[in-house]
Amino acid sequence: MYHKAWNGSAWLPSPTGWEPLGGVFSSPPAVASWGANRLDIFGLGTDNQMYHKAWNGSAWLPSPTGWEPLGGVFSSPPAVVSWGANRLDIFGLGTDNQMYHKAWNGSAWLPSPTDWEPLGGVFSSPPAVASWAANRLDIFGLGTDNQMFHKAWNGSAWFPSPKEWEPLGGVFSSPPAVTSWAANRLDIFGLGTDNQMFHKAWNGSAWLPSPKDWEPLGGVFNSQPAVVSWAANRLDVFGLGTDNQMFHKAWNGSAWLPSPKDWEPIGGVFNPQD
Repeated sequence: MYHKAWNGSAWLPSPTGWEPLGGVFSSPPAVASWGANRLDIFGLGTDNQMYHKAWNGSAWLPSPTGWEPLGGVFSSPPAVVSWGANRLDIFGLGTDNQMYHKAWNGSAWLPSPTDWEPLGGVFSSPPAVASWAANRLDIFGLGTDNQMFHKAWNGSAWFPSPKEWEPLGGVFSSPPAVTSWAANRLDIFGLGTDNQMFHKAWNGSAWLPSPKDWEPLGGVFNSQPAVVSWAANRLDVFGLGTDNQMFHKAWNGSAWLPSPKDWEPIGGVFNPQD
């Protein structure tokens, strides 16, 4: 694992240098921050166990090149989110392709330092997770039929049940991407079998355009989507076109830009596996 930071005026350790953090990994990393000067990084080792390293503001823990083993044997990269200070929730697929979960509550790993909570399901994609409030988690993944499935933690229980998942329709060729721009708001994106981008939203009371339908957003992509929100009612979605150029679409609160089906080309030639 390697790391680079921007401190407000310069790239550290240098404009082209990277800080080595040790470890030997078999998956891309996942990272979250639950406060200023705090980073938590996760990845799968060569034994497919989950490993963790944290920056506490002054030092890397457990050491500059050491990593904390968290147990499990996984078949997907991790997904991680934080809904508050000193809180982390990590998800991944086990060797049975069931979803598993571990949480840090500020003083301990739950259900234990090396155990994981089974959440049921059988998945064909890595998970995607978002949180729109304290004690709220929303997890998404593709089932063996490539339909999108959803599970939520509401602060006291898993919905629809500890092992069941809510079907959201669609047939997808990419893992999901999800973000939240406000309490009770979710926006989910994925590529259909025609490699077009599709979108579904939760508005606090209903799935839009319907519980099983998805809004087509056009384009033809050869990479999974990436999405971010920087304000209420704002979405920015990115993906690689068939020419491996980056394309962008934005929601401004009332319309998709540049249009409901068009995408803005922003150049570059990228490796879709990255």
